[in-house]
Amino acid sequence: MKNQEIKFKREGYSVIIGENVINTLPKKIKILCPKTKKIALIIDKKIPKKFKENLKKKLKGYNLLFLSFTANEKNKSITTINYYLKILLSKNFNRTDLIISIGGGITGDVVGFVASIFKRGINFINIPSTLLAQVDSAIGGKTGVNTSYGKNLIGSFYQPKLVLSDTSLINSLPKKEMICGYAEILKHSIIKDKKFFIWLKKNTQSILAKKSKQLIYAIKRSCEIKMFFVEKDVNEKNMRMVLNFGHTFAHAIEVKNNYSKKITHGEAVLSGMILATRLSVIRKICSLNVLKQILNIYLQNNLAYTIKKYSRQVEIDKLIPYLKNDKKNNDDKINFILLKNIGKTALPNKSKISVKSLKKLSKIISQY
Repeated sequence: MKNQEIKFKREGYSVIIGENVINTLPKKIKILCPKTKKIALIIDKKIPKKFKENLKKKLKGYNLLFLSFTANEKNKSITTINYYLKILLSKNFNRTDLIISIGGGITGDVVGFVASIFKRGINFINIPSTLLAQVDSAIGGKTGVNTSYGKNLIGSFYQPKLVLSDTSLINSLPKKEMICGYAEILKHSIIKDKKFFIWLKKNTQSILAKKSKQLIYAIKRSCEIKMFFVEKDVNEKNMRMVLNFGHTFAHAIEVKNNYSKKITHGEAVLSGMILATRLSVIRKICSLNVLKQILNIYLQNNLAYTIKKYSRQVEIDKLIPYLKNDKKNNDDKINFILLKNIGKTALPNKSKISVKSLKKLSKIISQY
């Protein structure tokens, strides 16, 4: 399948998807950042050395600064931000220069935040290296870091000049990481596109097996759905919150587990979507049949393990204290995104539930 390009006119950048799209980088930099002389490349340590050497050759006309990053949730911090800012300042980078992120979602969030606050904004290009980043975090301009109070509570909205989603980078990803990205693909279909959901029923195994044609289509459609919501609500005041379907529970799972490697963000989202759908059924917003349709995809593709633990009341009860700091909350109640049907959610800010009520419902949630 040939390279795919999605142009987001309002945000002023494109996403290019395909195998070896990295080859287009030098030409794109000349067009998008014509005054750039220095380029800082902040690269996840897991990126293959061969890819780094290829970048060095392609960008030999620039003054290059290679900086490594150990991508984990604990390094997604203000301390890390300060570390990179000091280096960029000491090397006298200007706003007309460029920072490139090469890595997964954590890397992109950190580097994007650095770019957004360095001299009030420096040119930024994102090269996401995981399926999760390519279908989710690299799109929409969210950047940020974690705190002891919760995930992504300090950050900014900052759009890149370009996103290059090179599928050759994900060929070596283990299945656990593929599932992590697939969770967001599935979420996008559930909240917006029933036809895409039906397509996923037939093609999930091909995506997880990294079949190029199905993979490129799934990435492209996911990006289009995410940007549909972003363009309606760039700063996440209302409609963009729909993209957080399943994430209220998911973020609580991650924080409770201290961002352990044992459970990926995507696995937490898979758990969170089922919990949110069960809650939707209990609140009589959607039918039990909708929940069964979603569960069938889990069962058909060996993903049911993600929800097993959170089918017990005691485990759901343990999550409740961690739900209070979700960034969608704007009062004492927990602001859930609930589901009406495949392809349609309830409106944001219409499904607020108090902690007291949620404690009463946890037993019922565990029984579905």
